[in-house]
Amino acid sequence: MKISEIKPEVWEMARKAEERCRDRFAEIDRVAEHNTMRVMEAFQDNKVSESCFAGTTGYGYDDLGRETLDKIYAQLFGTEAALVRIGFVNGTHAISTAMFSLVKPGDTILSVSGTPYDTIRPAIGISGNCHGSLKFYGIDYDEVKLKEDSSPDYEAIAKACANPKVTAVMIQRSIGYDVRRALSIKEIAKICETVKGVNPAINIMVDNCYGEFVDTIEPTHVGADLVVGSLIKNPGGSIAPTGGYIAGKKELIENASYRMTTPGIGGECGSTLGNNRLLFQGLFMAPHVVAQALKTAVFCAAMMEQMGIETSPGVEGERSDIIELIKMNSPEKLKKFCAGIQAGAPVDSYVTPEPWPMPGYDCPVIMAAGAFIQGASIELSADGPMREPYIAYLQGGITYESGKLGIIMAVSAMLDA
Repeated sequence: MKISEIKPEVWEMARKAEERCRDRFAEIDRVAEHNTMRVMEAFQDNKVSESCFAGTTGYGYDDLGRETLDKIYAQLFGTEAALVRIGFVNGTHAISTAMFSLVKPGDTILSVSGTPYDTIRPAIGISGNCHGSLKFYGIDYDEVKLKEDSSPDYEAIAKACANPKVTAVMIQRSIGYDVRRALSIKEIAKICETVKGVNPAINIMVDNCYGEFVDTIEPTHVGADLVVGSLIKNPGGSIAPTGGYIAGKKELIENASYRMTTPGIGGECGSTLGNNRLLFQGLFMAPHVVAQALKTAVFCAAMMEQMGIETSPGVEGERSDIIELIKMNSPEKLKKFCAGIQAGAPVDSYVTPEPWPMPGYDCPVIMAAGAFIQGASIELSADGPMREPYIAYLQGGITYESGKLGIIMAVSAMLDA
């Protein structure tokens, strides 16, 4: 199907959906404006200039752009230091680097938001045959489930943190492939207060993927010691070609840098190979691009509402990440929706996505991702594991206009099925 072939009744659905979304769009724009001012101020305070865009090769010593970008991220996240590197191959790499740097043999790392996202599980040692898992290093893992309403179980968290072996707490802000809502900044703040109230020495790490710039503040503004994410999601603004970041306390960032490279070198090496400009420009664009993704998600919720399909969040629902959960309840509907999103993409629109065994997952996953940057979840994409209840996880949208068209194409594919 081409955009020109969309039926009039679908366009009418879209018109009604936009009317339904008007107030939410206005609030999203207000947050984007606030965050754009924060980014502008950080760029100005750290004297970003043309010389910051020059790349380095080899060891990457004296990379002004890399060092300046670290300072900007630290300022934006309200932390002492940051580590922003194209050497992180994805968010999972950055998260596991931070996680391993917080613990030593005999320690326990505690997840207080239930079982982490699929690709982190092999590193923990609860999925797959990974010889580099926590257990291999003599580190234990424990977790506290969320309550049935997706809220943190503060009483259980306090009890678990009373274990003297717990030295690190991990929080996954976004929903991953779970059937729950994302944790709000207010909830993360209360988790931090609960953990520190039991043992102030415990370090708290937040997997911030999909959550950056959705709110006016970040987890490290409310008590988290480390925050971690991917540059091909929110903070890369659809321009960063690869990479990840870790921001937090200076000592913890130093430990993470040693884990990333090697003790004695840490973050002092690492050539940027001409990518600095893309990282700066992507970050500059990030608040606006995140707003476009949020508008696309809200519009999707309004369209699904008209079709009687359950989503989370709903149009008026609180959002702490860019992901829209859509309950398809059948493999056929999930495939049709993803096929429609792919057909509405600027890249590979002629391709029909099929489930396949992606690395790091325990079942086939279908993924529609016609993106300029491979796997960039800040660009419009939809994916989901081929298991009950067959949920589509929608994220991204570089522009609301293109995101809207992608949703319209997906709805058209479902109605024509």
